[in-house]
Amino acid sequence: MKTDGSAGRPALFDELDRRIIHALQIDGRAPFSRIAEVLGVSDQTVARRYTRHRSSGAFRVLGLTEPRALGEVEWMVRVQCAPDAALPVAEALARRPDTAWVSLMSGGTEIAAICRAASSEHSDALLLQKLPRTPSVVGVAAHCLLHEFYGGPQSAVTKSGALTPEEAARLSPPPPGHAVDPDPRGHRDATPLVLSDADRRLFEVLGRDGRAPLAELAAATGWSPTTVRRRLEALRADGVLYYDVDYDLRKFGYGVMVALWLSVAPAELATTGEALAAHPEVAFAGATTGPHNLFASVLCRDTGALYTYLTTRVAALPGVRTMESSPRIRQVKGPGPYLMSAPAVPRSRR
Repeated sequence: MKTDGSAGRPALFDELDRRIIHALQIDGRAPFSRIAEVLGVSDQTVARRYTRHRSSGAFRVLGLTEPRALGEVEWMVRVQCAPDAALPVAEALARRPDTAWVSLMSGGTEIAAICRAASSEHSDALLLQKLPRTPSVVGVAAHCLLHEFYGGPQSAVTKSGALTPEEAARLSPPPPGHAVDPDPRGHRDATPLVLSDADRRLFEVLGRDGRAPLAELAAATGWSPTTVRRRLEALRADGVLYYDVDYDLRKFGYGVMVALWLSVAPAELATTGEALAAHPEVAFAGATTGPHNLFASVLCRDTGALYTYLTTRVAALPGVRTMESSPRIRQVKGPGPYLMSAPAVPRSRR
């Protein structure tokens, strides 16, 4: 990978790269011709940039399921390990299709991960039976994600300003739920959708490559390309499918990734969570169970920028009682159920 000559850091994405990534975050399967029209460049330029960065592992588009739309429960798991065992345990967790955002945290003795269970009834089996069972694991804490203030199809790149609001609007598909008849208050049917076997095969391909050709998706599902296209549109309209761009944070100029745990007065939790989610530094924010009931994934240029953020924006939040911050020293797995074939690098968001 090309570097910028500064302590071996990779060269930063240029302005056009950032604009393409922002466009793909909005609509991961948007035709290159549509992206090119909005960005004011040629189709070939967009295609070349995408192919080069996709091949190098700098970024990739993933098609993912929205857990709540399927009735699934997400758990934020923190595993305490002996120092020499943390990486093997993290890698074992990362190989599982029900995990995402597996990271080694400060000190190298803690692993953080997101685990998904089919329902609350299955959570005990996930957390008590399936997590690594070895004497090197000395403690496990799990907190249920109750509400997501920022995340999913939104990401740090959405806040980057790479695209103007007008350009983003031109690329934006109809919002999820438009195919469902909402009630007068704007609430959509909360009944979880049950995926068919063909749907699951579809998501298995999309979880590795959100821009996989229709012919590949048709071969995996046994459907015609026309049926695949319609199913993709329906799943997205119902809020089951969303697209995410997994990218190398260092190439966006981020040098520090921090997990932030806040203890907030219950009466202030919603207000504080919404305020936290609006911060430019926050890539993910959610309310959880446990003594620290508000979690955020924070991205900063360096430790000085992190200190400024913690002592200004975070310090001004209402209702915060205590704060715990834990820098990430290595990202083992990013979003999605599957590992990349290339060596892991720091990735976006959680």
